[in-house]
Amino acid sequence: MSRISIVIPMFNEARHIGRTLQSARNAAEAAGLECELVVVDNGSRDDGPQIARGLGARVLTLPGLTIGALRNRGAAACQGEWLAFLDADIEVPQDWLTVLFALHADHRGDVFALDCDTPRQAPWFARAWQRRTLRAGRNEHRAQWLPTPNLLMQRHWFEQVGGFNEHLRTGEDKDLTLRLGHAGARLLALREPAALHWGYEGSWGEWLGKEMWRQGSQLQLLRSNGVSLRLLRFPLLSVGAWTLDFMALSALLDGFPHVALFLLLISALPALALSLRQSLSHNDLLFSLQLWGLHWIRLHLAGAAFVLSLFNWNARRPARG
Repeated sequence: MSRISIVIPMFNEARHIGRTLQSARNAAEAAGLECELVVVDNGSRDDGPQIARGLGARVLTLPGLTIGALRNRGAAACQGEWLAFLDADIEVPQDWLTVLFALHADHRGDVFALDCDTPRQAPWFARAWQRRTLRAGRNEHRAQWLPTPNLLMQRHWFEQVGGFNEHLRTGEDKDLTLRLGHAGARLLALREPAALHWGYEGSWGEWLGKEMWRQGSQLQLLRSNGVSLRLLRFPLLSVGAWTLDFMALSALLDGFPHVALFLLLISALPALALSLRQSLSHNDLLFSLQLWGLHWIRLHLAGAAFVLSLFNWNARRPARG
C-alpha cells in the first residue's frame, strides 16, 4: 500500500481545519492509501491545534516562519513517498487522490492540482475572483506553474528541487512549481473534480488585504527566478496604470478634463484585457464586468505592494494555509 503524507500549514483556522482534515482522510481511504496528516501551526491563538490533534493529525508548532518554511518542516517530519500540500481552508472531493493517482499511473503527469471553487454563500467579489481560476474546456490542462491550495507529487520531485523557498512571504507555490517544471516535471491541473475554498474573503477589507499580501513577493520572485516577461508582465502593467492615472490627474488639474478622461479610459484597458482573457470562455457578461473592476483594483494594489516590498512591508505577517 502506498503511503501519502499530507502537509497543512495553519494559522487561526479553527473554523476550517476539521473539514479539511476529514475530507483529506476520506480521500485517502477512498484511494486505498495509508495516510499521514501533518499540521504545521504558525502560532495559532484559537482552537485549531486541538481540533487537528483530535482528528488524528500530528501538529508541529512553529511560530514566526514563512509559509514555505512551514511546508518544508512538515515535509521533513513525515515519511510518505507521496507528498500532498493542502491549505487549511480547503475541502477536497472524495475522489481527489483516486483520480490523480490514476492519471499518474497512466503517465499523464508528475505534479498535480485541482481547480478550486468557492461555496455559493460567498460574497460576489469572492466568487468572481475564485471563478477566474476555473478553467473552461477540456478537463486536463498542462500548466507552467500550480498553486498550493492542493498540490500532489512524489517526494523525489520535491527533494530534487530543494523544496519551497523559505525567503518568500508569498508566491512560494509559483516559485516551487516553476522550478519543478524546469527540472522536467509535467505539471497538470484538473478542472473537475474541484476543491472547495472555504476561506473566501468575507469583506472588501479582507479581499484588499489578501491581494496586497499576495502581490508582496513580486520583487523576491524576480530575484529568485531571474527576470522574465512572465514574471514582469503584471508589475509592468501595474506601473503603467499608475503612470496613466498620474498623468490623468495632472491633466485634470491643468484644466484639460477631456484629456484626463481619455487617459483614464486607456488606463482601464489592461484590466479589461485581463478580464476578457479569463472570462470569455465562460460566456457571462456580468462575470466579465465584475472581473474588470476587480482587476483594475488589483493592478493598483500590485503597484503599491511592489513599492512597499522595497521597505520589507508585511514581513512579519503570520503565514497561514
